[in-house]
Amino acid sequence: NQSIGDIFHFNLFFLLFVKKRSSTSIQKGIAFGITSGVITTLGLMVGLDAGTGSSLAVIVGIFAVAISDAFSDALGMHNAEEVDRRNSPRTLRKTTLATFFSKCFFTLTFAVPVFLFDLQMAILVSIAWGLFVIGSFSYVVAHISKQRPEKIVFQHVLLTVIVIIITYYVGKLVGYLGSFL
Repeated sequence: NQSIGDIFHFNLFFLLFVKKRSSTSIQKGIAFGITSGVITTLGLMVGLDAGTGSSLAVIVGIFAVAISDAFSDALGMHNAEEVDRRNSPRTLRKTTLATFFSKCFFTLTFAVPVFLFDLQMAILVSIAWGLFVIGSFSYVVAHISKQRPEKIVFQHVLLTVIVIIITYYVGKLVGYLGSFL
């Protein structure tokens, strides 16, 4: 039986291992994919739940984002890296694939609670999971970049919470306006 501390330390070990063993292009793709996957999916889930209250809408949204947004983000990272003419085609492929797979994987982790729990509990579990991932990943990023972890973690978690709050109220508003259609 693993504790949250054990999981966190494994996460930390894994990401530091990735830092030491992989190229910068892979690190960029993973960093972007994890962050985007968590924040986009939480916003989508909270907004769809607030607007529809439908587990089906939420699960379809998660899978749609896992595919379309992972491709979109991967292409965006590819294009951003392509601007730097020093990047080789191999580097571009690494960044693109790392972005796609990390975004797709972390997005799909949010489907698990929706399958296991009623929607309200799934949303709460997903928020907790998302904040844990953002917080622990931000800690690792701060450690790698030699910054104060508490400042970086606070900023990234706060931004995630702001997204959750905004998408909740937007979902409520659109759900209300949709009732007139």
